Amino acid sequence: MDRLTTLFERTVEWLEPLAEQLGAPGLFLFALVDSSFVPMPQVADALIVGLTLKHPSQWFAYGAATTAGSVIGCFILYLVAKKGGDAFLRRRLKERHIERGLALFRRHGWLTIAVPSLLPPPTPFKLFILLAGVAGIRPWTFIAALALGRGFRYVGVAWLTYAYGERATAFIRDNLSMASIALAGAVLAGGVGVMLWRRRQQPAV
Repeated sequence: MDRLTTLFERTVEWLEPLAEQLGAPGLFLFALVDSSFVPMPQVADALIVGLTLKHPSQWFAYGAATTAGSVIGCFILYLVAKKGGDAFLRRRLKERHIERGLALFRRHGWLTIAVPSLLPPPTPFKLFILLAGVAGIRPWTFIAALALGRGFRYVGVAWLTYAYGERATAFIRDNLSMASIALAGAVLAGGVGVMLWRRRQQPAV
């Protein structure tokens, strides 16, 4: 665990000067790379915090750019999965697990993207992206759900840093995982509530 923490800190130290030089476009690029093929868990959150502390007025641009980069990076992975992800998954997972996952996606749609997108590592989020592509989730449903989840996370981190400055740094470091889980639970509960309400509104046949 200490080794992972050291690697995380070194990665942030190495990327932060470059991110500061590039600004919001740099955060967009890092998030795109992280969300597609080169995972860098929680580095984007740390970069948002570091840049917002130095340039508080840019907090929304930082959060929005990171969200956009993450959405596009995940969408690239989704498109790859849509074309050839089925064979990839079946080589690595048991048939019954794949079928259960696909059934879940086809039944609950956007919730199966929005909720995992809020969860902290070690959640295997890219697996959800691959399953979404294989399950044939509609592109706009995928993008909207992902933007909702990632937007809550990254814009939320930027706003907390803007509003509370250095005090937010310790809170985010110590409580980001629990806060993400709580928010994911709230989105899940809200989504299930909406689906149940819609079912009740449907006329009986």
